[in-house]
Amino acid sequence: MKKECIAMLLAGGQGSRLGVLTRSVAKPAVPFGGKNRIIDFPLSNCVNSGIDTVGVLTQYRPLELNSYIGNGHPWDLDRIDGGVSILPPYMTGASGEWYKGTANAVCQNINFIDAFNPEYVLILSGDHIYKMNYAEMLDCHKRTNAACTIAIIRVPWEEASRFGIMSTDENGRITEFAEKPANPTSNTASMGVYIFSYSVLRRALLEDDADPSSANDFGGNIIPNLLNAGEKLQSYEYKGYWKDVGTIKSLWDANMDLLRDDSGITLRDPAWKVYGRNSGQPPQYIAEGAKIVGSSIAEGSSIYGNIVHSVIGYGAYVGPGAVVRDSVLMPGARVEAGAVVEYAMIAENAVIGQNAHVGAVGGEKSGIAVIGADVLLPEGSVVDPGAQIARGDLI
Repeated sequence: MKKECIAMLLAGGQGSRLGVLTRSVAKPAVPFGGKNRIIDFPLSNCVNSGIDTVGVLTQYRPLELNSYIGNGHPWDLDRIDGGVSILPPYMTGASGEWYKGTANAVCQNINFIDAFNPEYVLILSGDHIYKMNYAEMLDCHKRTNAACTIAIIRVPWEEASRFGIMSTDENGRITEFAEKPANPTSNTASMGVYIFSYSVLRRALLEDDADPSSANDFGGNIIPNLLNAGEKLQSYEYKGYWKDVGTIKSLWDANMDLLRDDSGITLRDPAWKVYGRNSGQPPQYIAEGAKIVGSSIAEGSSIYGNIVHSVIGYGAYVGPGAVVRDSVLMPGARVEAGAVVEYAMIAENAVIGQNAHVGAVGGEKSGIAVIGADVLLPEGSVVDPGAQIARGDLI
């Protein structure tokens, strides 16, 4: 079976900077926008770009992510000749090992890639919010006859040290690359989206795997090694919306961006749908007397209180007299009568007790408060701005 291009989606990250939100699930499985999960974006991008074979590399807390992806039907990836495949670490011979880095994760699955004999391999991260046509990037890769093409985006200078940073010539060829430099000389950042000619990638992965001093990372090892070897590395500039949602603040920001028509990101674009597993929820219910201002309300939610500039997930409940402002309620969250939730994220199936107060007080936004999945916050509780409460924590 031969495919022109297949995708390898790195979805095994712990996401420790998301705190209690990833205490029990992998980062790509974290809900987003009321009805989707983060991983819906790269999977939907693949389908919308004509890529029908995707290997999803899982490791940390994979159960919910595996269950969510299932056979890939919601993304039209339930196919015999490709489709979506879950690829956890596995035993080889007498022993097995966890994925040691992003490159090692792909290297451990070379047999999977070989089975499709692709000309090109697309490497993706499972923790970014964006809509990108990978077919256009592949055209660029072919046109420039590159060994590797890296999607790039301009980032604010103060954030540049968080990314792989590169310099390019007038034709977009990459001349320098540094992974998360302390003193960046450019604000041209890697998006963590790569297209490789597979013959080059296969050789690079095996050489890297044989190097005991390597961290087995694409940004830290594979890309610099190819550049030092004189291989042609091409940039592909992306000018749409892209957000690395690896922190509480960036995840909150991306949810809030859905409420702005000028943000560049929407879940309502029929020309580029973001697919996901249907929640099977009934229509939302808005009670008499409830007030909703500038918010997104998913199906199955019941609203009796006041919602202002917030994203409400499917099956959520906001009781009479309750106020939710500048916040994200993930699926199944409940805010009981009289409670106030402001500048906060409430994870799946958490319950905010009656008259409790979570987050900002009097408009003070010193930090986003986070209530983890399945937490039962007692009546009258107060959770300070920036605090994080997980199930089992003393309150």
